Amino acid sequence: MLKLNKIQHVAIICSDYEKSKHFYTEVLGLKIVLETYREARDSYKLDLEVGGQYQIELFSFPNPPARVSRPEAAGLRHLAFEVDNINEAVFHLNEFGVITEPIRIDETTGKRFTFFSDPDDLPLELYEL
Repeated sequence: MLKLNKIQHVAIICSDYEKSKHFYTEVLGLKIVLETYREARDSYKLDLEVGGQYQIELFSFPNPPARVSRPEAAGLRHLAFEVDNINEAVFHLNEFGVITEPIRIDETTGKRFTFFSDPDDLPLELYEL
């Protein structure tokens, strides 16, 4: 049987590298592990740390096609971040002008969650412990 240990990273392609870099590092507060410019691809790769455990790779490519977010389409639906206090997290995002959906309750777990979007309209979720 295949033994998977954890998710090693999630890759995100953005349309505006500086805008997305600001969002993920300044608004979400993710730590930069490594930033690399790949001249052959005219592309940046930004490795980001989430809670010291997981990594997000933020890529820039010239003229990437738009992602379909709505209506929901087949494929990866969203990326969820675990938070200790969803009210504080939502307040923080709203202070940066990020619009969040109303906080809801997961019918299965009874946990609170909400959705918001990154600069490219990628759906992101906050999920309270």
